[in-house]
Amino acid sequence: MNHQSALTAYIAAFVAELVHAGIKDVVVSPGSRSTPMAMVMAEHPGLNLHIHVDERSAAFFALGIAKATGKPAAILCTSGTAAANYFPAIVEARYSRVPLLVLTADRPHELRDVGAPQAIDQIDLYGKHVKWFNEMALPEEAADMIRYVRTVCARAASVAIQAPAGPVHLNFPFREPLIPDLENDRLFELPERAEGYVSVQVGSRTLAKEDFERIAAVLEKHEKGIIVCGQLGNKEFAGKVEQLAEALGYPVLADPLSQLRSATNPGDWIVDAYDAFLRFEEAKSILKPEVVIRFGAMPVSKALGIFLKENRNALQFVVDGGGGWLDPHALSTEMVYCDEALFCEGLLQHIQGRQGSGFSDRWLKMNGLAKAAMEAEMNRDELNESFVFRQLSELLPEGASLFVGNSMPIRDLDSFFWKTNKRIKVMANRGANGIDGVTSSALGASLYAAPMYLVLGDLTFFHDMNGLIAAKQYGLDLTVILINNNGGGIFSFLPQSGQAKNFERLFGTPLGLDYSHVVEMYGGKFSRVENWLQFNESIELAKEEPGLKVIEVVTDREANAADHRRLWKAVSREINKFMDMEK
Repeated sequence: MNHQSALTAYIAAFVAELVHAGIKDVVVSPGSRSTPMAMVMAEHPGLNLHIHVDERSAAFFALGIAKATGKPAAILCTSGTAAANYFPAIVEARYSRVPLLVLTADRPHELRDVGAPQAIDQIDLYGKHVKWFNEMALPEEAADMIRYVRTVCARAASVAIQAPAGPVHLNFPFREPLIPDLENDRLFELPERAEGYVSVQVGSRTLAKEDFERIAAVLEKHEKGIIVCGQLGNKEFAGKVEQLAEALGYPVLADPLSQLRSATNPGDWIVDAYDAFLRFEEAKSILKPEVVIRFGAMPVSKALGIFLKENRNALQFVVDGGGGWLDPHALSTEMVYCDEALFCEGLLQHIQGRQGSGFSDRWLKMNGLAKAAMEAEMNRDELNESFVFRQLSELLPEGASLFVGNSMPIRDLDSFFWKTNKRIKVMANRGANGIDGVTSSALGASLYAAPMYLVLGDLTFFHDMNGLIAAKQYGLDLTVILINNNGGGIFSFLPQSGQAKNFERLFGTPLGLDYSHVVEMYGGKFSRVENWLQFNESIELAKEEPGLKVIEVVTDREANAADHRRLWKAVSREINKFMDMEK
C-alpha cells in the first residue's frame, strides 16, 4: 500500500464527510504534523478556512463562529503545546454548550514517550471537558478504513450538536512523509454513499401528557410565581415563554443573555431591573414567590442569586433541554428534562389562564420605579461606566450584535441594558466566565452576526490582543468599546476593596498602557473620547467605516464604584416611598 495514496484517501474521505455533516468553517493554525489535513481542507470548495497563527485565539475565534451560527465549527492544529493552547476555549465551549470539533494532529504511536520532539501525551488531553474523545486510526486506504473515518466524522459532528452541545476531540496520528497527493481531480468523490455515509437524527426531550397536566395543576394553584430566564440558545423559546408568562400571570426576570430584553416586541411581563431592587430587604419582603420556574444558565445578577437562595422553600422547577444539572445552589424541587420551548408549549395546553395578580403587579411596579430612579440619577455630564449601556441601547442599529466581556461589563449590561424594541443579539462567554479570548470570540461571531459591537475592559482587551490579527487578515468589521479604568474594576465592588494595603498590587493591577499603538499595529482606527457627545459621534462614525474600530472610554475605578452605589441608593429611596404608600 502506497503511504501517500493511503494518507490522501483517508483524509479526503474525512474532509468530504465533514462537509456533509454540516461543518462549513474550520480555523487552522499552521504546523508541520497537521500538514496533510490542512492541505486537503484547503482544496475543498465547501469549507471556509480561517488561518490563525495563535492557537488560543484561534480556538476562541471558532467558538465565536459556533456561538453565532449555532452550528459546529472545527479547529485544527499540530501536535504538542499547540493542542494545549486550545484548552481555555474548550473549557468555555463545554460549560457554555457551544459545539466545537477539535482536530489535533499527533506523532504516530512509535514516536510517543520516547523523547521525540513536539510530542506530548494527547490521549484524553482535555479530560472531561469534551463530550467525546476518539484516538483515530492511522491512515489506510482499505474500504473498511474509509467507512470508519467517515462514520467517526459523522458521529463526532452529531455528538457536538446534540443537547447539551459541546466540544468533541479527534486526535489524528500521522506518519511522515506528510504531503498528500492533490493532483487527483476527484479527490472528494466518494464511491459509496456519496451524499454522506450516515445521518444522525436527534429528537428534542419532552414530557408525557400526564406530566404536563400535573405540573400545570400545581402552577395554577399558586399566583405568586416568577419565571427566571438565563442564557439560552433555544430559538423558539422567546415567544413561547412570553405566552406562558401571560397565561400564568408570572413576571419574567430576563437576563440580558436570554435574548428576551432585545426583540421586535418584548413582552409586557419582562422584568429587567431586578438586579437593582433585589438588593434591598424592603423590596424582597413583598416579592417572595411561592413558585420559581427557571430556564437556562444561572443569571449574571448576584442579587438575584441571593434572592433565589433566600426563597429556597418555594417550589423551584429547573427546566433544561440539555439534561444537565443547572442548580448551583441546590434549590430545585423538580429537575425537568424537556426542551424549553416544548415545555412552555406543553403547559399552555393545560392552563386556563389568569389576568395577572397583585403579586405580579408589585414586581412590574418595582421594576418601573427602579428604572425611573436610575434614569433620573445617571450622570450624563461625565464619562462613566454605568451610562455606556444606556447609550448603546439607543445608538446600536436594528439587527446589531453585542458581545460583552466579563467582570464589570457583563454586570453593567445586566444592570443598565433594559428591554428595547430593537432586535439585538447579545452574546458573552459565560460558561467559565473568563476574560481570555473575548476579542477573538467576538471577531469569530462577526462573520455571521454583523454588525458586531464588543464592550470590554482594558484587562480583557490586553489578554487577547493577539486575536486582533484576524481583523487585519480578513478585514473583519468590529467596533470595540474599550472601557479603560486602568485595572480590574470588578475588585472595587468586592470585600477585598476595603483592604487598602496591597490592593492595587494584587487586585487593581494597573497596566498604564496606551492601546492606540496596538490598534494601529493591527490596522484599526483608534479614538479616545472625552465626553458623551464624542462617544455618540464615534459610534455613528463607526457605522460607516469598515474594519476594526476601537473607541476608548477612560474611567476611574473608585468613581465608578461610587457612581453605582449612588444609583442603588436612589432606587432604595423610591422603594421606601412605595412601601410607605402600601402601608
